Amino acid sequence: MTLKTVEDNDDLAEFGYQQQLHRSLGKFESFAAGFSFVSILTTIFQLFGLGFGFAGPAFFWTWPLVFAGQFLVALCFAELAARYPISGAIYQWSRRMGGEVVGWFGGWFMILAQIVTASAAAIALQVVMPAIWTGFQLVGDDPDLTSSSGAANAVVLGSILLAVTTTINCIGVKWMSRVNSIGVVCEIVGVIAVVAVFFTHAQRGPDVVLDTGASDQPGYLWAWIVSGLMAAYVMVGFGSAGELAEETRNPRRVAPRTIRLALSVSALGGGLMIIGALMAAPSLTDGRLAAEGLPYVLDTVLSSPWGTILLIDVCIAITICTLAIQTAASRLMFSMARDGRLPASSVLSRVNPRTGTPIWPSILIGLLCIGVLLVNVGNSAIFATLASVCIILIYLAYLLVTAPLLYRRLRGWPSQSTAARSVDAEGRPLFTLGKFGIVVNAAAVVYGVVMIVNLGWPRAEIFDPTGEYPLMVWAGPISIAIALLLGIACFPHKKAHPNPVKTGVGE
Repeated sequence: MTLKTVEDNDDLAEFGYQQQLHRSLGKFESFAAGFSFVSILTTIFQLFGLGFGFAGPAFFWTWPLVFAGQFLVALCFAELAARYPISGAIYQWSRRMGGEVVGWFGGWFMILAQIVTASAAAIALQVVMPAIWTGFQLVGDDPDLTSSSGAANAVVLGSILLAVTTTINCIGVKWMSRVNSIGVVCEIVGVIAVVAVFFTHAQRGPDVVLDTGASDQPGYLWAWIVSGLMAAYVMVGFGSAGELAEETRNPRRVAPRTIRLALSVSALGGGLMIIGALMAAPSLTDGRLAAEGLPYVLDTVLSSPWGTILLIDVCIAITICTLAIQTAASRLMFSMARDGRLPASSVLSRVNPRTGTPIWPSILIGLLCIGVLLVNVGNSAIFATLASVCIILIYLAYLLVTAPLLYRRLRGWPSQSTAARSVDAEGRPLFTLGKFGIVVNAAAVVYGVVMIVNLGWPRAEIFDPTGEYPLMVWAGPISIAIALLLGIACFPHKKAHPNPVKTGVGE
């Protein structure tokens, strides 16, 4: 054990926790955790058609707009990560800024969202694998995700993937980080390759992003706002570096940097992919780009085997995305259980001394994800609605960090009593927003509120596109209410341990 690791472990002890997880992650592994959660190669492949279908090529402008808003949130997270390098970041930060009730609901919303998000990532294999080889269609012969056989096969493929990621998580963080790092390298290479292919097969110039595709139709602004949901769905999870803080070397300096870097690199790569696809698409008006998305563009500009190789790379991206989300969820569950905030906390807070991994949270998360997958067999439309709703819960969890943080800033945070935590063990200053803190934080809160309203607004085209389930139009508000009521019912009334005030880390 190095001197720096000992210092990191002693640092954790100041918060009232013993070092149980193995601290072995470096800068790139920390970056990989956030980048693979966002996983633009997975999410943009899935969701490109959503944005384009509503607002045409000009939907691109929602991408930098959402990035700007999320970067404000990332700046707030980075400042907190420097001062509270603890696993279960969203829960820990909201707890220390807003108290036990706010912390509970921040963690509760995030766990629910991560379970559904991991399921949605795993089910994406059905979009890619049968296209690589028909033998991957194990159930029936129709690979369409909305067909009965496609839905069932998606559950089979997704369950196999979740079993694999659960096993990797149980083996230990070193194996998880190795797989994740290799996967991230493959994904970055894949993104560069996709962008290069699109730009070298361009049918039109970059000014295509000024084309509304519906400029003669009334209500375009509303359609453009709806198209922004695509970017909102993609750019989440960048705070995963904070979830792995207790497994990262020098987390006070590494986590703040990698939180910002993971989001920025994802935004740059994703923006280039979107522009490239719009430039290279054979047609913008035949309906195929909205219906089939990026696979349609790749199929038309690439011949086998290069197209197949890129699809394999997408499979790798889906795998590491699922792995990253499940890892983050297991650390969040472990962190809450360690504080006695969950049922069966004594079991969920156990760490295997050999692997340094909280095994039971990983297994439980995997089983719950498979349970959510089964919804897709009965009704893929309801599953798609669940996937949309879970993003609202993520934004709610984020807001339960940024809003209490703003309140604390207005009351003088960080105060003089926290000055010791403004520098690292070597006396170097930690990341801080300084005099811009209140402005940035307030803007992040406003952005969060606006996005929650936009994401949850009752829309048939999002929550009930077939018109078969009119009640599903209200899925956003209903799901938030259900999650809130369940959170109230499950709220632990005994005090958390350790008490952040008694340990001197409540600032």
